[in-house]
Amino acid sequence: MSIQDLIDDFAFLDDWEERYRYVIELGRDLEPLSAAEHSSENKVQGCVSQVWLVSEVRPGPDGAPRLHFRGDSDAHIVRGLIAILMRLYSGRTPAEILAAEPRAVFARLGLDEHLTPQRSNGLYSMVARIEADAKAHLAPAGP
Repeated sequence: MSIQDLIDDFAFLDDWEERYRYVIELGRDLEPLSAAEHSSENKVQGCVSQVWLVSEVRPGPDGAPRLHFRGDSDAHIVRGLIAILMRLYSGRTPAEILAAEPRAVFARLGLDEHLTPQRSNGLYSMVARIEADAKAHLAPAGP
């Protein structure tokens, strides 16, 4: 499912109670993390809920390295937000990740106006972590 599919799905839902339920459903489909991956190294700082993100580099169809993300949280709604972030970022090159405009996507989904300030801060902490992972995996510049 692409981000555009997600935006279309959100537009179809009548109210925010339905949208929250949908976000929670999205979180149920996350690939589980192992007990070892629920580590302090993978924990995202700045989230009220506990959040863990794992990034892996895999070659894309063109041979360029792409980052794949997996995540988990102890809060159902946050698991859904992680699922949205996976659709936005996972499978992209580091440059594509850094060029993404998450605030615009979150605005189109209505997340910016319907999340509590604590959830918004946590969401942007996850974005910052994903962007930091992308920066760490940028190919070094040639001579």
